[in-house]
Amino acid sequence: MEINPLTVLATIINFGILFLILRHFLFKPVNATISSREKEIRDTITKSQEDSKKAELLRIENEEKLKSAKEEGRSIVEDFKSKAEKVKDDIINGAKEEAEFLLERARKDAEREREKASEEIKTQAIDLAILLSSKALEAKIDEIEHRRLIKDFITKVGV
Repeated sequence: MEINPLTVLATIINFGILFLILRHFLFKPVNATISSREKEIRDTITKSQEDSKKAELLRIENEEKLKSAKEEGRSIVEDFKSKAEKVKDDIINGAKEEAEFLLERARKDAEREREKASEEIKTQAIDLAILLSSKALEAKIDEIEHRRLIKDFITKVGV
């Protein structure tokens, strides 16, 4: 079997064009999706921080109410103080738990999207490699053998 330099050059050019097309139509949308997910995560974190500040303001407001209630009687002040502390702790704990839950969910979603995109790229690369190799070799090899050769190639290349 003889290697034809024109065929090799045409294959390299085709691969370059394919790469540019994939970069434009696949990589950019995937990166845009990941950026969107990251923005949602940042927004969620910002919202949870704002909620924490609001909880702190509520705590301060409750403490002021407790100070004014001190004039009415010692027993009433102690009741309100314990209730305010419990409310504060519940609000802060609830906000922290919700923020952690949302952050973890967003991380998992981003990871799933990244894995899905990676699998799609691999599948498309295999299909295109089969098509290119069958045209380049112009020999009949069954599809199972093609896929095995492509998978060997991909593992060696590290895609």
